[in-house]
Amino acid sequence: MQALVFHGPGQSSWDKVPDPGIEQATDIIVRVDTTTICGTDLHILKGDVPEVRPGTVLGHEAVGEVVETGADVRTVHRGDRVLVSCISSCGRCHYCRRQAYGQCLGSGGWILGHLIDGTQAEYVRIPFADLSVHRLPETVQSNDAVLLSDIFPTAYEVGVLNGRVQPGDTVVVVGAGPIGLAAVATAKLFSPGKIVAVDLADARLRAAARLGADIVVNAVEQPVDVVKDLTGGLGAQVVIEAVGVPETFEMCTRMVRPGGHVANVGVHGKPARLHLEDLWIKNVTITTGLVDTYSTPVLLDMLAAGRLPAAELATHRFALGQIEEAYDTFHRAAETGALKVLLNGAHTFAPAR
Repeated sequence: MQALVFHGPGQSSWDKVPDPGIEQATDIIVRVDTTTICGTDLHILKGDVPEVRPGTVLGHEAVGEVVETGADVRTVHRGDRVLVSCISSCGRCHYCRRQAYGQCLGSGGWILGHLIDGTQAEYVRIPFADLSVHRLPETVQSNDAVLLSDIFPTAYEVGVLNGRVQPGDTVVVVGAGPIGLAAVATAKLFSPGKIVAVDLADARLRAAARLGADIVVNAVEQPVDVVKDLTGGLGAQVVIEAVGVPETFEMCTRMVRPGGHVANVGVHGKPARLHLEDLWIKNVTITTGLVDTYSTPVLLDMLAAGRLPAAELATHRFALGQIEEAYDTFHRAAETGALKVLLNGAHTFAPAR
């Protein structure tokens, strides 16, 4: 089969590699019909995730058809169309029994495209299939469903829920890429008073406004001062960091009010300074986290009911074999306007809405 293979920082290529096979009785093999590129994949290519070894197939998001199952798989069968979760769960360890699947001790967690071969390929092996994939309703489009592999659960769990968004809150989302935009959309579920989106790209700020941001601020326009003015000098109750660089994290800690929450979602490859000399007295809660995907069933129900604006985030579509061109488009998002770049295999499902 063909797959996008990581060869070291700054190096990847669309290569011919061996087809995956069943290795454990709880595995399935999925033919990838839709996959996508995540900002985390760009972090891997930058060298920010050193655990990824050269030779690994990248990608952790997919929708596809089950083509083979291990002997112990019970909940899905050959021919089923499934959403592949970015997190794999053994279901038995200390953390999985508490729905903290991202911290799985049983060889799960974030492994696809990280510790084992991932989804940017024609076929992928999915461990712990009974807990790591979700069968899809016929009415749900594959191109919409794939956005629930990672970005919607991540934004919702690590951003909105960890940030404790409440009705009437001022919520600031720093970074209007796909994760930040999904945070804007899911924060609206809690009826905040104001949502402020901050980014450097005007196209992404326009997208944030379409998805529900009440105020958009270009990052060159002193967003800390804008938030202070908006809140009478108090700062925001919730600030969600969705970029992953030291400067934006430090900006978030300057925007939050005493007693507020900073929810860090971004993937950081460099140290960020924590100004405890200012924060120690302010009762500020700072959370970090890897998504657990415990919310995926709820989000899938919302998607099927037309309550999630998944289609709004997909701006570019390529054939799977055009993945190198797709990476270039996604990497140059400031120029291309790319939000989520979708890659479709030859057998992509396209059921009627």
